[in-house]
Amino acid sequence: MDVYGLIGNPVGHSLSPPMHEAGYEARGLDARYVTFEPDAGAAAAAIAGAADLGVAGLNVTVPFKRDVLDAVDAAPLAERIGAVNTVDYGPVRAGEAEQPRGHNTDAAGVTRALEHHDVTVDGRDALVVGAGGAGRAAAFALADAGASVHVANRTAERAVELAEGVPGATGGGLDDLATRVAAADLLVNATSVGMEAPDETPVPAEHLHGDLAVLDAVYAPIETRLLREAAAAGATTVDGAWMLLYQGVEAFEIWTGEDAPVDAMNAALRAELE
Repeated sequence: MDVYGLIGNPVGHSLSPPMHEAGYEARGLDARYVTFEPDAGAAAAAIAGAADLGVAGLNVTVPFKRDVLDAVDAAPLAERIGAVNTVDYGPVRAGEAEQPRGHNTDAAGVTRALEHHDVTVDGRDALVVGAGGAGRAAAFALADAGASVHVANRTAERAVELAEGVPGATGGGLDDLATRVAAADLLVNATSVGMEAPDETPVPAEHLHGDLAVLDAVYAPIETRLLREAAAAGATTVDGAWMLLYQGVEAFEIWTGEDAPVDAMNAALRAELE
């Protein structure tokens, strides 16, 4: 049996176990997905310990995505984003490497979610609201896919700092949000606004328009105020569960070398969110 899992703190709320185990069942794989909660500062030790225990792969969530960078051989995209959320022990188990390979599949979660909804990224103007972990993944993903990216953040300095590392990107505060949204083809909410307070939105309804595609990284609730108001404006909307799904799909494919059963994984995920 292959064992995969998730390290983070806390992880009790994670939707990854049912999603991944539905994938294993659909593909007939003898595998399980479990969760671990290392203490603060113990992420690197947990990565090494998992290798000794024969774990096949790990997902990594807050607060450890940056902490594990030195404990893995980070793929170029993960290195650029500055965060790892998927660890593949295949090279170590095969005797080909001393460290497991570290990936960032959050970026693929963005682009594959948009692709699923027939949203074109190449050549588009993209606005990413938020410069935290999700914002970093979204900015790099969209730029690499050919979009012109602007990052807007409450603390403008953080947006500028992020943009400096993203090819062709710009960054700033929220003071010109109306102008930025009006000029955008793609809008990604990479903040948590709308999660703990469902009546809140990062972008006022009057700024939204029908030529937008809007991806909200928030997945609980699935239908946020931003998405409701974007749909009312005629925009294409993509809920955060699609981003969560496709980062998991990407990890599944890295670990197993098989095409992920997207429909089965999506059904399991959405059953947990209902």
